[in-house]
Amino acid sequence: MNDILKLVGREEGLFQKDIQAYDAILREAIKGSRILVIGGAGSIGQNVVKEIFKRKPKLLHVVDISENNMVELVRDIRSSLGYIDGETAFVPICMGSQAFEAFWKAYAPYDYVFNLAAMKHVRSEKDQFSLMRMIQTNVIYTQKTHQLAAKAGAKKYFAVSTDKAESPANLMGATKRIMEIYLTQQNEDTAVSTARFANVAFSDGSLLHGFNARFTKRQPLSAPCDIKRYFMTGPEAGILCLFSAFVGNNNEIYFPKLDPNENLITFSQIAERFLEAHGFKPEIVASEEEARQRVNELITQKKWPCYFFASDTTGEKPFEEFFSPCDNVDWLRHKDLGVIKNIDGSDEKDIGVFIQSVKNIEAKDTWDKEELVELIKIFCPTLSHLDTGKFLDGKM
Repeated sequence: MNDILKLVGREEGLFQKDIQAYDAILREAIKGSRILVIGGAGSIGQNVVKEIFKRKPKLLHVVDISENNMVELVRDIRSSLGYIDGETAFVPICMGSQAFEAFWKAYAPYDYVFNLAAMKHVRSEKDQFSLMRMIQTNVIYTQKTHQLAAKAGAKKYFAVSTDKAESPANLMGATKRIMEIYLTQQNEDTAVSTARFANVAFSDGSLLHGFNARFTKRQPLSAPCDIKRYFMTGPEAGILCLFSAFVGNNNEIYFPKLDPNENLITFSQIAERFLEAHGFKPEIVASEEEARQRVNELITQKKWPCYFFASDTTGEKPFEEFFSPCDNVDWLRHKDLGVIKNIDGSDEKDIGVFIQSVKNIEAKDTWDKEELVELIKIFCPTLSHLDTGKFLDGKM
């Protein structure tokens, strides 16, 4: 973890004092509880599952669509944490499937339901097919699993959000904002909370994860030089979720306290630090073609070709934000955690109408992307979306 902190420009991990202050409360809440984690084999999910497992719940069930990631999660837990007396189950199913409905009927109720499943990539909004899956995963399945949890009397329903949900510049962030609004419009006895994340460093599919793959395969590194992001480690992401779920109140959004002057960093800066940590000097080249052509030549000289460029792809924002000036933010409750309080979605458009409209579109034999985009714009008026016609799949 210390190596990752150096790459993202921090000397200390987040939340250590918060954990010390609240660990007894977290353990007490978890030890007697029945907990379901949906999307528990993803990068954030695995860290959440391990944090819960360490505190020995009465029952811990994990479901995820990725069979391979689930296998690795189980191996990781058994190899590092071993076993607990509580019941555990790891089931590779999709939360939108009939199998999940059967699973729920067999094992519900749960005291806490974590929904960590997400379509998280801006590149996945490039066409109407992947965009539809994004809406299904981020919004429609949230409604489905929340309603199941509320009907069964769960104490808390937690869903993962993103910093991209604040004043979103892309459809991914907008779908997460719509999800947040949906949750604040619910009045059931089941409390809801969520968390907005920074980029989780080296999470599956992330650009930093791609740096590892490019390095292993002896391929050039490529990154935008004008996009700044906040970064967290995987364990920090797990703790953030635990605090929101077990300590947070109803209709609150947790986020990490990170300083924009100190903690916003470009991907190109991280790429350079990554290479230097591996004993290579970054060699800046003028094009993707030059980077590919010179890779073998440069590596023998302990240099690595890097193509850094100004971003021109759809959905990018120069920097992300965790909150707006209008939000009621509690800065004093925790040392490293900010809390957006008393969120009320009653003034927003009814997200139930959005969900039904999407289902009506889905029922057609085919659909247009623009139809979905316009619907998202109606229900997420803070979206500022410019389609440049270029997407990350067109980049190295």
